Amino acid sequence: MSTFKARPSNATDTTKTPRKPKTASEQASTLTLAEILERFAGGRLPLRFTAYDGSSAGPPDAPFGLELTSPRGTTYLATGRGDLGLARAYIAGDLEIHGVHPGDPYELLTALADELVFRMPPPRAMVEIVRSIGARHLRPIAPPPEEVPPRWRRVADGLRHSKARDAEAIHHHYDVSNTFYEWVLGPSMTYTCACYPRLDATLDEAQENKYRLVFEKLRLKPGDRLLDVGCGWGGMVRYAARRGIQATGVTLSREQTSWAQRAIDREGLAGLAEVRYGDYRDIREGDFDAVSSIGLLEHIGVRNYPSYFRFLRSRLRTGGMLLNHCITRPDNRSRASTHGFIDRYVFPDGELTGSGRIITEAQDAGLEVLHEENLRPHYAATLRDWCANLVEHWDEAVAEVGLPTAKVWGLYMAGSRLAFERGGIQLHQVLAVKPDDRGGPRDLPLRPWWTP
Repeated sequence: MSTFKARPSNATDTTKTPRKPKTASEQASTLTLAEILERFAGGRLPLRFTAYDGSSAGPPDAPFGLELTSPRGTTYLATGRGDLGLARAYIAGDLEIHGVHPGDPYELLTALADELVFRMPPPRAMVEIVRSIGARHLRPIAPPPEEVPPRWRRVADGLRHSKARDAEAIHHHYDVSNTFYEWVLGPSMTYTCACYPRLDATLDEAQENKYRLVFEKLRLKPGDRLLDVGCGWGGMVRYAARRGIQATGVTLSREQTSWAQRAIDREGLAGLAEVRYGDYRDIREGDFDAVSSIGLLEHIGVRNYPSYFRFLRSRLRTGGMLLNHCITRPDNRSRASTHGFIDRYVFPDGELTGSGRIITEAQDAGLEVLHEENLRPHYAATLRDWCANLVEHWDEAVAEVGLPTAKVWGLYMAGSRLAFERGGIQLHQVLAVKPDDRGGPRDLPLRPWWTP
């Protein structure tokens, strides 16, 4: 299999100072980097590991490999908690992967998840490990420039989920480059879970089918008014407008707004469709027949669910429908905040919870929940196809956004695919209606009216 080597990022390497020669006793008690890794892995490595100190571990014929290329990488690994150290070393170019493409390291991540279990060595062994690593590698250094500050240092942008801080978080993730997104997402320019009508359906077919599903669930008909909050590049807005719906979308991404408005004009939908730059909380119109929220709730913050659902309810006419589509956790007890690699490189301030919490908050806001379903396998397939697109356009993507950012995306999407496949995260659609004072509406069919 091919080997793909990463170029170093422009993160400053502060660790390359000359080392003093070790004494004979120090040399005798010093572990190599490969031996240290074996200690943490209990001697079971599913891949080949090599390091700049000349040491190696793991099967020589393993299909996948990791290569630690510099002392800076050791510092990142030793000082980063959880997956953050690995991410820093990889993104900075100090940890290279072999046997997989950086645009889709899914097979490598699967092997690590299936076969590699890290265990904390006993205290005496830890003392030997720390001594072997050396004090200079235990002092944190500047992370790669692609990393955002920790949450406690983001207060300059406002309190978490204030309008200003939400705008900055959206800018970090969604204003990367419209050209880059076109390569990854394909012609649909849809950055949310697709719904595959068949196992062999293309990504574009699946995204079109997702919009069809949302449209039918909301019971939209020509002449209706739709509000799409967190509308992205306007896919749902344009789908609805092509079917005679007066559709308004809102997004906090300037890049998305610009792209969406050009697409609306190009398709001749200006009389029916509009995408605005702004916060959904600034929408003043009301009496919409339907509201769709596709991939927004992850950015809202769990403590803001009550006000979120109350606001969306207030934008609906009596009898109007709400479709909420978002990533969820498999339970309602887990910590909501994302952390580590995802928080610092992908979705700053993102929060996830279970579908039960979402349904509860929607009900408590005065909405009647009619239906919910889990599209978890569909998101795994969506991420598979996004990674394939990134691999196909890898050289162009690197030229557009830089190697470190392209690597972030490959790692994030492949890891997310694995998480959806294993059930660590899910995707729920929740359909609700704004009832009247007598518990209506009464014109709804007795059973689901949409095609699955």
